[in-house]
Amino acid sequence: MPLRKDIWRVGIAHAPLPRLFDQHALDSVPITWLPELPSLQFMADPFGLWRDGRFYVFVETYDYRDRVGRIEVLTFDSGLSLIGRRLALAEPWHLSYPFLIEDGGETYMLPEANRSGRLTLYRAVHFPDRWEPVQSFTFDHAPIDATPVFHNGLWWLFYTPAKTRAEKFGALHIAYAERLMGPWTQHSHNPVRFDVTSARPGGTPFVTDGQVVLPVQDCSTTYGGAMRALRIGTLTPERFEAQAGDALHAPRGSDYREGFHTMAAAGGFTLIDAKRTTLSPQSLVLDVSHAFGRLGRGH
Repeated sequence: MPLRKDIWRVGIAHAPLPRLFDQHALDSVPITWLPELPSLQFMADPFGLWRDGRFYVFVETYDYRDRVGRIEVLTFDSGLSLIGRRLALAEPWHLSYPFLIEDGGETYMLPEANRSGRLTLYRAVHFPDRWEPVQSFTFDHAPIDATPVFHNGLWWLFYTPAKTRAEKFGALHIAYAERLMGPWTQHSHNPVRFDVTSARPGGTPFVTDGQVVLPVQDCSTTYGGAMRALRIGTLTPERFEAQAGDALHAPRGSDYREGFHTMAAAGGFTLIDAKRTTLSPQSLVLDVSHAFGRLGRGH
């Protein structure tokens, strides 16, 4: 565990996602920032849906004291005033990246849960805070930041594998299926891309001019250091060709300038997160405590 801790903050950018891939666009649009959490806690990985005039923003909430991510939902009115916050999903293992999908009249969530060893799809029993698992998928290695999109008659799933550090940050894998529920077939050329600057997914894909545009993280200098648009010119079960755009950085005018790793479409808005790092006596005490705990468990 690094001495400096990443602290993320979620923002609502007042512009649609495609517009924000223009260089410096984030510096020219208003951003509504979600409240900061107490010391050594944060929210990250935002995804959202509008329902009946309300905006539901799902986030990973994380506390360095227990180091287990949970999914919470924050509710905003049409003027983006916060009117509620509650737990949406928790498991014994870490959860993050609560990707939302609407398909066949149902609402699904596909959170990252690589410590469980698999990928699990949840269905909303009572939106937004009651979810049930409906299908689990097992690959060679548990997917990280799994990101689905429907394109040209197939579902495509982009992810990096929970394997080596290099592959977690830089090896883009793809699977495809006729139905969201699977079965999923892994692409014969996996990893289809190996590049720490533009492989790990980081938001909602969209289709423009017949091409899938996938927001990806640039982790070349730090985890979640910047974002890029990966424009996929060829996407078939046999072939993959893509080109990455320029690096996009966290918006100026905020204390959270050291990283930026989610761009999620939400109607005319885009959800983002940005980070700062902190080093405090409290965080050092936590690191020492966890280290002794691992020694006591024989790890």
